[in-house]
Amino acid sequence: MLGTLIKKEILNSVFSFRFVVTLVLLIVVVPVTIFILTNDYVKKVDEYSFRQNGIENYLKNYAHFNRLRGVVEPSPSPIPIYSLVRGISSDVNIAKFDDDPLPAVFPLLDLVFIVGVLLSLAALIFSYDAVSGEKEDGTLKLMMSNRLARSKIILGKIIGGTLTLLIPFLLSLILGLFVILLNSRVAWTGTNWATLALVFLGTVIYVFLFLVLGVFISARHHSSSASIMTSLFVWVLFILIIPNLSPYLASLISPAPSRIKTERERARLVDVERDDLGRKLMAERLGELVKKYPVLAERFSEAEAKARVEKDPVFREAYQARTREVEAAWNEANRIQNAKSEILWKELDRKEKAQTKLAGDLSMISPLADFTYLATDLTSTGMMNLRHFDQIKGGWEHTYWDYVQGRIAALQKQNPTADAWNSPVDVSDMPRFQYKEEALAARVKGTLWPFAIMMMMNLVVFVAAYISFVKYDVR
Repeated sequence: MLGTLIKKEILNSVFSFRFVVTLVLLIVVVPVTIFILTNDYVKKVDEYSFRQNGIENYLKNYAHFNRLRGVVEPSPSPIPIYSLVRGISSDVNIAKFDDDPLPAVFPLLDLVFIVGVLLSLAALIFSYDAVSGEKEDGTLKLMMSNRLARSKIILGKIIGGTLTLLIPFLLSLILGLFVILLNSRVAWTGTNWATLALVFLGTVIYVFLFLVLGVFISARHHSSSASIMTSLFVWVLFILIIPNLSPYLASLISPAPSRIKTERERARLVDVERDDLGRKLMAERLGELVKKYPVLAERFSEAEAKARVEKDPVFREAYQARTREVEAAWNEANRIQNAKSEILWKELDRKEKAQTKLAGDLSMISPLADFTYLATDLTSTGMMNLRHFDQIKGGWEHTYWDYVQGRIAALQKQNPTADAWNSPVDVSDMPRFQYKEEALAARVKGTLWPFAIMMMMNLVVFVAAYISFVKYDVR
């Protein structure tokens, strides 16, 4: 009997105008979106390759340790899943906005937007009259007169409605995947397909939630016109208001210092104040050193110092001592000022993380936020990937600075008078940053919480819909 009710629900929906509109909309939107995102991904790959080649050419001709760090700033390489999910994008910046403001004003759609916004709205449109509409038509009273169990009726409506809505989405997604498969520049791996399967599972849960929500709202009204207005209000609340309002509420509840002011203060500490302290410490150290090596009181150019170092052992010893004291003075100044800067940075970081966590927790009241976190974190395009990127970037930076310090020490040993920080060097053996996605198992583990919240929401709303329908007056 349940199978018959599901079949009836599917057939009634398939031949409806709203099904045709949803099918046409998805058949057009999904493949076109995937086509645009696929071409955008190929463009990103070309730009990334061009940028990396430019960096390598620069390193071959102009490598100086004083400016090298800014040149080799790590950046994540484009990943094939960008053909489906855009996620957190770094495309929008001042230079990009000056070149072309439209991508900032009208960002590209992706699979998360289509599911999160379009399918959730379609689910409510499919289910807003599931109970109240059939009461108005008289079919609900007719079913009850045939002694059909209310539990089977509501299950038939929910399951049939979910399957009906997934049909056009699945067809459109298959068409979109053909766009990816036909593009030779996009090479998907088994991990990408497994990720897509998990995102689709999340889509099923998300669509089921909104369809059950529509049935629940319908079971609380006796007219479909009132039901559709309540459904639209709930959709606006969950999709538009809560996710967008949560960061502002979090900033009021858990305020953080101004990042601009903090950055300015840090720049003052490690720039102006550091230079003043460095010159002071250097003068103190050299003043003591002159007492031991009076020859250092003389004025000499770098060329004269180099010539005397080669000929005069006593001067060489004095000059090397001077170099060590100068370096020690500036190292001490850097240590003191960096410690002050680090205190400001840690305080800012702590408060920003607390604010971000609170905003995330507040936003998870919305199913859209839960699905977005689930889909973007699974596809390495969300906040979890930002943390992963920072982690591997931090590991590379330690390796990089060990390399730099080792090379500078070697250069200074080879030529004590050379300016190792500003001299051209061969960095062909320098460790290069390599971006690697986090393992799928770790991504799945990181998305268990939004997955669990959506499942709990499904259970709560389903129980509420069931109780409301059991008590519903069909007269």
